[in-house]
Amino acid sequence: MSLQWTAVATFLYAEVFFVLLLCIPFISPKRWNKVFKSRIIQTIALYGNTYFMVALAILVFLLIDAFREVRKYSVSEKVDLTNNPTAIEHIHMKLFRAQRNEYIAGFALLLCLLLRRLTTLLSQQASLMASNEAFKKQAEGASAAAKKYMEDNELLQEKLRDAGLEVPEGEKKGAGPQEQNKTLKEEVKTLKEELEATKKALQKSDSDVRAMKKQAANLTVEYDRLLDEHSKLLASGDKKSD
Repeated sequence: MSLQWTAVATFLYAEVFFVLLLCIPFISPKRWNKVFKSRIIQTIALYGNTYFMVALAILVFLLIDAFREVRKYSVSEKVDLTNNPTAIEHIHMKLFRAQRNEYIAGFALLLCLLLRRLTTLLSQQASLMASNEAFKKQAEGASAAAKKYMEDNELLQEKLRDAGLEVPEGEKKGAGPQEQNKTLKEEVKTLKEELEATKKALQKSDSDVRAMKKQAANLTVEYDRLLDEHSKLLASGDKKSD
């Protein structure tokens, strides 16, 4: 394997490791968000988009080159080389290497996109969870304040009645607090609606992350299968050479 394909294979192994690491279930999105917001990651992220585009361009170029090599060494199916077994073996070896490089570049490109999407979804999920908690606390605080205010208002009305004040006068005095109670109820209703919307967005983000994790697991299984086939082909090639 040449130096460039060794580097791509190493990059692919690193991608598989990080995808599996992000798929660990007992590490919460909040913890990942803290890692993403650390000083080192933020320093890297300043040029992260540039690095990502450069890596993407290199992988696309290598994938196209591998695809061209596969088409180049597929000539053995069109040309009769039965009288030259050494040439057939050489072409098959070149074809196998080209196909191997094509798989490596393709999976590296796919996992690069998948890794970026996973980190984005985890960050969004952590932000939604934080917003959900903030809205929940705000709604609980507004509900408790409204309840306390209504209790104080009822207690004040009872004291006014015990003092022998007339009902019309009491109603006039109570007009202001009633209006405020209505406003507080509307605020509580609005906060509950916002909390419900945040919960729905969080559930959607959870389903997206689960789907991406499932896709990453399937890709890992497929990659292991291809590695097994690769080992079998190498073993058969060694036997032929012997």
